[in-house]
Amino acid sequence: MASGKMITTNRDIDAILIPLGTPVIIPEGAQVAITQELGGTYTVSVNGNLARVEGKDADALGLSEKKETKEEAPKVAHGPVDEQHVWAALRTVFDPEIPVNIVDLGLVYDVHAVDTDGGGNAVEITMTLTAPGCGMGPFIVDDVRAKTLDVENVTEVNVDLTFEPPWDRALMTDEAKLQLGMF
Repeated sequence: MASGKMITTNRDIDAILIPLGTPVIIPEGAQVAITQELGGTYTVSVNGNLARVEGKDADALGLSEKKETKEEAPKVAHGPVDEQHVWAALRTVFDPEIPVNIVDLGLVYDVHAVDTDGGGNAVEITMTLTAPGCGMGPFIVDDVRAKTLDVENVTEVNVDLTFEPPWDRALMTDEAKLQLGMF
């Protein structure tokens, strides 16, 4: 979407201030503009600030309401994890300030699946952020966990957030550089 068209919120919305990661409430009747709609979340501009709005609150922006996820029984593995499916899931995770997925940004260093003692499959992910002090880091890591858990046969996700080696633009794919005008 990312049209920049002004929208009036139709109810209070819990949001996260970007880049600090501070929880805020966008009040009913506030004027916002959607700047990014990727990975199931929205980045909105409100009162000169950017905020992240979860997909479950799309209705407050006048968009189609996202379906609430219902409580599920614990996941059971019925076979091995296809690591290509994990990589595909990670390509649906976005930094709310950058319209490129975390894989193409070069934030994911390693992904591998291992058997657990309980008969499940754990996925071990080593990743970084574009900056060590990124306030949105915990939210990006939560997205990584949630989307990886949605992959078939994944029963556990462990994310190792590292800053060694530090992220560098050279880690980006050519497509990401092109999309961000860095060529």
